[in-house]
Amino acid sequence: MSDETQVKPPAAADGSQQPASGQGSAPGAGARGARPAGGPGSRGKFFRRKKVCKFCTEKIDAIPYRDIRLLQQFVAERGKIVPRRLTGVCTTHQRRLTRAIKQARNIALLPFATRH
Repeated sequence: MSDETQVKPPAAADGSQQPASGQGSAPGAGARGARPAGGPGSRGKFFRRKKVCKFCTEKIDAIPYRDIRLLQQFVAERGKIVPRRLTGVCTTHQRRLTRAIKQARNIALLPFATRH
């Protein structure tokens, strides 16, 4: 065997060498640029379940504006209506839910906003 077949340690992808620990790096650059695992195609340890519409599973067609406990689940702490992507409600029920929340606000069952 020849001396040319020695194994070299892997270098950085951009060709630059990494500084020794604590030398020449910007403060806080280590953890800030790292991306969390779990992106598309990765096998992360967390599994996010697909959100299912509460009204479709319980077969609720009409959303009553007088049911304040039900409506408060879909109103944020500051009084805003929580969007579909956070609650998992389907499009048709989100529209009916929005209408019911606005009706409840108009007859003073729900507040428009919180007091500060």
